[in-house]
Parts: sequence; C-alpha cells; structure tokens
Amino acid sequence: MATSLYLSLVFHNHQPVGQFEHVNEHSVRTAYEPFVDLMERHPAIKCGVHFTGSLLDYLIEHQQPFLARVRALVERGQLEVLSGGYYEPILTTLPDEDKLGQITKLSQAVEDVFGMKPRGMWLAERVWEPHLVRPIAQAGIDYVIIDDTHFEAAGYNKERDLFGYFVSEEQGDVVRVFPTLSHLRYAIPWDTVPNLMNWLREQASHLLPNGQPKIAFMGDDGEKFGVWPGTWEHNWGGGQYMETLFTALEGAGDWLETIRPCDYVADYPALGRVYLPTASYFEMGQWSLPPERFRELKRIKREFEDQRREDVLRYLRGSIWRNFMVKYDEVNQMHKRMLVVAEKVHAMAPGPARDRALDLLWRAQANDAYWHGLFGGVYLFNFRIANYANLIEAEELAEGENPLIAVREFDFDKDSLPEIVMTGGHFNAIWKPGTGGAMFELDYRPARVNLLNIMTRREEGYHDEIRAAAQSGRYYTPDMAEAGVQYDEHTMVRIKEPGIDQYLLTDWYRRGAFIDHFLRPDATLDAFYRMWYGEQGDFVNLAYEAEVRGGGKETTVTFTRDGHVWVGDYHRPIRVTKAFSFQQGSDTFQCAYTVHNLSGAPVDVRFAVETATGFDGGQSLDFAHLTINDEGERLSLAVQAAYEDVTRHTASSVLRKVALTTELSDPCALWVVPLETVTMSEAGFERGYQGTVTLHVWALHLEPDGVWQGTITQSVRAVKG
Repeated sequence: MATSLYLSLVFHNHQPVGQFEHVNEHSVRTAYEPFVDLMERHPAIKCGVHFTGSLLDYLIEHQQPFLARVRALVERGQLEVLSGGYYEPILTTLPDEDKLGQITKLSQAVEDVFGMKPRGMWLAERVWEPHLVRPIAQAGIDYVIIDDTHFEAAGYNKERDLFGYFVSEEQGDVVRVFPTLSHLRYAIPWDTVPNLMNWLREQASHLLPNGQPKIAFMGDDGEKFGVWPGTWEHNWGGGQYMETLFTALEGAGDWLETIRPCDYVADYPALGRVYLPTASYFEMGQWSLPPERFRELKRIKREFEDQRREDVLRYLRGSIWRNFMVKYDEVNQMHKRMLVVAEKVHAMAPGPARDRALDLLWRAQANDAYWHGLFGGVYLFNFRIANYANLIEAEELAEGENPLIAVREFDFDKDSLPEIVMTGGHFNAIWKPGTGGAMFELDYRPARVNLLNIMTRREEGYHDEIRAAAQSGRYYTPDMAEAGVQYDEHTMVRIKEPGIDQYLLTDWYRRGAFIDHFLRPDATLDAFYRMWYGEQGDFVNLAYEAEVRGGGKETTVTFTRDGHVWVGDYHRPIRVTKAFSFQQGSDTFQCAYTVHNLSGAPVDVRFAVETATGFDGGQSLDFAHLTINDEGERLSLAVQAAYEDVTRHTASSVLRKVALTTELSDPCALWVVPLETVTMSEAGFERGYQGTVTLHVWALHLEPDGVWQGTITQSVRAVKG
C-alpha cells in the first residue's frame, strides 16, 4: 500500500553562548544522547536534527563519541542535519553580511562534522520577516522551518492547508517554507500516543488536491525531551513516551512513513507560493508587548478560547520581536553596540585578525540575551556577559593595538537624541546627555567586561500572577514539592522561594552611573531601595548640556544642567556640572562635580550621586564582595546597607578577576542596594541578582552663589580568581 501520510520530526538542539558547561553536559545526558539511543534502536524512523553552533562547539570539544554516532545515523540516511545562524541569532536584526556569514559558517561546520551538505535551516525563535528570503537563498539554503502561526496570519487554514511546503520569493530569490504544526508541537510529547496516532490516521484519510501524499511537520526544541523539568521521566524514564511513540510509528508503516524534510523536498513539489508577514510564534508576540497589553492579550485569548472562537483566534497576535528593543533599553543598547562594532569589523582588511573578529562579532549576536520570555533571556547575567565580552574583544581587534581615545556624538541608540560614545584606551563609555547626562556603559577593555552590565527593575506582564497568588495563598514552593503536595497548574503558581512578591519593585528611571539626585529629608535607605522615596530636584533623568574636549591621548567630557531644587516651599535654581577625564592607557578616570547655588538665598540639600556595579555572582561572597574604606571585611553586594564617613569602596569580582575602586574627595554616607528582579523560568518564578547600586550622599549647605566641589575617582585593577 502506498504511503498516505508522511511525518517529519525535526529536533532543534541549542545551548547559548556563555552557557555553563555543567548545563551542556546535563543536556547531552538527559536529552541528546537518549534521542540518539532511540534512533539507533529504531532504524526505520527518519528525522531531522539541528545543533546550533554554540552547542556544536561544546560537542566538538567534549563529546566526540556522541558526534560519531550522529554521523553514523546521517551516513545511513536516517538523520538529516540542518543549518541555521551559527550562534542562533535573530537574523532579522543583523547586517546582511552577517546573516549570510552566520548561515554559511554553520553549513560548513555541518558538512565538516557530519559529512552532509545541509539543505534546510532552523530559524531562531521562528522570527520571520519577508526580506529574509533573499539572504537565506543566497546562503545556499533550500528550505526553512516556520510556524503555522505565520501562515494563519496570511489567511491559511492550519487544519487543512498546511500539509506540505510552500515557496516564498524576494526580488526573484526563492526559498521553500515548511510550516511546523502547532498541534504536533503540543501533542508530542504531551498527548497520549494513541490520540496522536488517531489524529495522524485522520489526516491520512484526506488526500491533497493534487494527489500527492501529505506531510505532517513538527519542529520543536530538543530540550523539551529530557531537559525541561519533569520531561526526562516522562519521555525516557517510567513514562517511556518516546519509545512508545517510535514503536507506534513503526507499526503504522502500511499508511504512515517518517521522512527527512530534504527527501520530501526532493520527491514532491510545493503546494504553491506564499508571502508571509512579519511574525513569530504567538507567545513571542505576547512577551514583546508592554505589561498592560501583555495582560490584556492574555485575557482576550482566554475568553475566545473558552468560546471556541477559532475564527477570531487565528488572527489574534501581539507585537513583533523588534519591540524588545523598545521594552528593554538594555537590549537596545546591546544591539546598537553590536551594529557599531560590526561596522568596524567589516571595514578590516582580510586576514586572520578579521576572521577572528568576525567570529567574536557573530558570537555577540547570539539571541539569548536580546529578549525575555519563558526563560530568563536578558535577565540572565552570564549571557549578557558573554555578549559584551565578545563585542569588546572584536572591537579591540578592529581598532588595532594601542588605539587613541575617540569620542563621537551621534544618535547611537536611534531615539533621535545624541549620545556620546567613547572608545579607545582602557575604557569604553556611553553617556546619554538627554537622560541626566548619565553613563550607561563602562567597558574595562583589558578584562573585556562591561562594569555597568546591570538591569533596571521593570514591571512584567506576569507579575500580577504572583501578587494574586500571594493574596490567595496559591503559591507552590520547592518545600511543598518535597512534602509531597501535588501541584495543580490551574490553581497554583510555582515560585522558588516564599515571599517573592516583596521583590516586585520597579524603577522609575533607567539604572546607570553618575546619576544625580537631590533627596528629600525623609528619604531613607529602604525607601530608596523600594523606589518609594522623594526627589527634590529635576536632575535624575532630564537633559544636560554636553561638551567634549580633546581626544587621542586624553579627553574630557563635561555635562551641565541648570535645574531647580525644592527647598522648603521655594524652587531654587541649581547648576550641576560633572566633568569626566580619561587618559589613554590609564586604568583610572575621574569625575569632578560642581554644585552651584544660583539663587539669592542659602540652601540646605542632600546631594547624591548614584553609581553601579554589574558583577555576576554578586549575591554570593564566593564570587564577589564589597570592602569599605581600608577595612578588610568582605561585605555582600546583595544586601541593603548604609555606611558613614566613606572615602573609598571597592567591588571585587572573583569570576571576572577585576576590582572597581571608587574614591571620594569628600567623605560621604554610602547607601548600597541590590538590583533584584523577579522573572519567569521553566521551573517557576525566581529572584535574580542584576547588579548593585551605590549611592553617595552629601549634606550640603550652600550660601547664595555658593559652590560645592567634589571628585569621584574610579579605578580598575586585576585580582586573582
């Protein structure tokens, strides 16, 4: 009997740039190896697999026997290996030459490691824009995998129209497009095997209009089959889901056949042309929305699901992936830094240095730190650190040895306002004159670390779930799991620690360094930590005038604002000036402050300058610590604390092997507060350390036309790991 239905299963295996090695090892053991074991036990089953370049690098270095087994499956025609962007970038956001370069690099690696020239590719997070057809085709790729969501947005019926592939075109270039069916992505492995087989048989009973066999296509994360919580037991342990599934597929050989996508493309034509809109999967569109719209879309979707209104649901979607660059300033900054570095790297002369710089640039384009959804994404320190380290090193190669200090004033972050960007010497720095003249990046180039790699605390769309659970006592904690309490996904909310709702704090301005405050008399350390304190001035996030002098061996960047401070019932004019001085080759820079009372009356104010430290592991004394003045006691960076008469403090990172020392010309009161966020993860809501804020507070009495001057000096030195 001729095959009535083909089933194509593609497993996408990915570990990010900067992933911990023990996580990679765990993923191999719990998901990737069991899958290969399964394929070897069932030689009649054919599948596709995709390894991102960052995972492949690990496998090449540490898992050669595993790769040999995969290659054997390829050589006997059982397994197809796909290409993609090497470091799993969101292709739409890259310069065109990097789109082409990343795909070509992985295609070559697949051919070298597995002996197969790839015909298809995995598209990271299925973030699609119509212009991608051209660079994908130019990279020698025949087909790409896209969600059925994209097709529904173009008017297709996913229950009827998507059992084949289509051809899309851009400026005459073409690429084939396979829709991965959402029904299969949820059914495998969550529905029962009998139910799945009944669904497949139902599809086999209806032929395509042209008479060719249908193909039911599923592409999904390989980590879903063993790495995600509870999935190892379900798939490979007592549940034995995957063994049961493959056995059932073999038993249906009279009407169902598994097939590699490349073989279906070779044997059967497309169902037609398609022009797909900008889209990703539904959840991605929801995650990229502002919090209030996130909740609104979630509510609306639930209402229409309850009403079984598929005619509405198929057109329901959120924003597009690029909106993450609006939602998170930190994402936008990293992306625009990448574009600046890309311009420098692509201008390099051909040769080994350029090749190395290109690879570092491509590593820094890894998508994981550029967005946030079910997993931590931009909130995960190790991913941000890896991206910045790669950018800094790539830029160093592009600029050559001992570059002079260069300062540019241009619209770096593409918001119509100019930023000041300094590179060269031992430091890179970025200031925003229109946002308090604050510094939002400070790279120490010798250690390839962004010292201001912090995250602002924001409201997220899912935070209301935590508040509601706290009010009704519907938390489900690890202690409850150990006690044997059963989790109910309909009534309970998973959290990793009790009382997590007290950390749902939001900042009303973007966190950075050299942010200027005038605190109300009743402002306290705890109020500042919780953002419940009062400002008397208008300096924190309003515009400063900027002036740049020098360049080359040394430079000075000066910011000035004529603002006002409420003193009692009076609105007094105050001028704040801060002048940053850098020298080429120096590990130290200085910021000289002047606070000038422009009024005809004396003023008494509390002036404060906020700085920050972005060291991962700051929640543990094993990885980072703070010291005050010349005292030797190691203090935590992750607790609220206040210190008096401080003239010097040092934040040290064991992981990054650097220490940042801040020296004050005038003794101050020092407030230390951690930046902690509450985010989603696959195992529940969790608190995450995102950096430490240090607020230097001076009580000033200024006579009419009086001036206070003080200097903040920061220096970096290497420390032992």
